[in-house]
Amino acid sequence: MLDSHEKQYHLTIEKGEIGKYCLLPGDPGRCEKIAAYLDSPYRLCGNREYNIWCGGLEGELVTVCSTGIGGPSTAIAVEELYACGAHTFIRIGTCGGIALPVRSGDVVIASGAVRQDGTSREYAPIEFPAVSSYSVLSALADSARELGFDHHVGVVQSKDSFYGQHSPHRMPTYKELNFKWEAWKRLGVLASEMEASTLFTVAAALGAEAGAVFLSVWNQERAEAGLDNSENEVHDTDKAIRVAVEATRKLIIRSAKK
Repeated sequence: MLDSHEKQYHLTIEKGEIGKYCLLPGDPGRCEKIAAYLDSPYRLCGNREYNIWCGGLEGELVTVCSTGIGGPSTAIAVEELYACGAHTFIRIGTCGGIALPVRSGDVVIASGAVRQDGTSREYAPIEFPAVSSYSVLSALADSARELGFDHHVGVVQSKDSFYGQHSPHRMPTYKELNFKWEAWKRLGVLASEMEASTLFTVAAALGAEAGAVFLSVWNQERAEAGLDNSENEVHDTDKAIRVAVEATRKLIIRSAKK
């Protein structure tokens, strides 16, 4: 990690430019949409997959920073944001449902994540659980309930290979991939995505707070089971964005009362 007084190598930001609360979409194109929910939003800078916006919320500066796809770029973003003063991170993303109750368009809030990624292993032994901070988790769950969104709270799977999930049959490791996928199903894992386990583990290593909320795009298990809603894909992340923004508002207000 670079010194906090230096311009960060990848994000090109310095201490004092960003807020303590950070919303982390993967897609750089989603940053402006998220920032529109903040007061007087403005684009701070952009480099590589990192697009950074800022704005106000309850009188507090909040930052929106894209992370790109997967663990390595997520870890870089969290490291450099933390070095510049951030202490709370909420990932806003999409996921694919695994558990049958998770329908297209539902909100999924991660209480923990299966560490089927490589980056988190550079931070903690595999026995260490990747879990959301309770304060962030409760704020996300409360917000989803108050907004009236259909939502699920539980464990998600974080993997490194998108096509390892969607085309396991053509991978040399297909037997292992299918074996583990069946295990996640039997264990009640809600959905699959690509960043939460890294975020939770890196945040734990830094002593930061972290949570994650997702929009379920589709559920391949519902499709295979022939259940209703299985053919409809939903890509509008507005529900997940609103849950994350309201959760951040709660965290700011709760912090101010302490």
